[in-house]
Amino acid sequence: MTDDSIGAGGAIHRSSGEKRHDVTQTFGHDSDLSFVPFGADLTEPEAAAISALPSGSALLLVRAGALAGARYLLDSDVTTVGRHPEADIFFDDVTVSRRHAEITRSGTAFEIVDQRSLNGTYVNGERVDRSELANGYELRIGKFRMNFFASPIDLATATD
Repeated sequence: MTDDSIGAGGAIHRSSGEKRHDVTQTFGHDSDLSFVPFGADLTEPEAAAISALPSGSALLLVRAGALAGARYLLDSDVTTVGRHPEADIFFDDVTVSRRHAEITRSGTAFEIVDQRSLNGTYVNGERVDRSELANGYELRIGKFRMNFFASPIDLATATD
């Protein structure tokens, strides 16, 4: 049994004179979890890529993270997202689980489904297990923030 006491700043003082600190490792700050929407400003190439989307497809634009500026075409019934090298969308960062999420398509509707990831999947700042995706929605997977854009053809059909 040791005679330990806790001093200012959480330092642990041992009777032997040894000093240790209580340390917790985190992968971000509370501000990382806040929802601050990105501006609607699209570059000309981004706007052109969105306008060229065929019916039944969508586009993810990475806005923040190591791959900011990357574009991912969603044109299959299931798109996997994760840190596993075989994921359809591969995010090589420890804040992303190996099999983090799936984006599913049913007709022209898209949905994101968290695959029990450690750090969660966020849609418009809210942690979700499953969420339908609408044009302009923001997704966050680990440190990566993206915007979802549906095909303009499908948006026009939905408003008719």
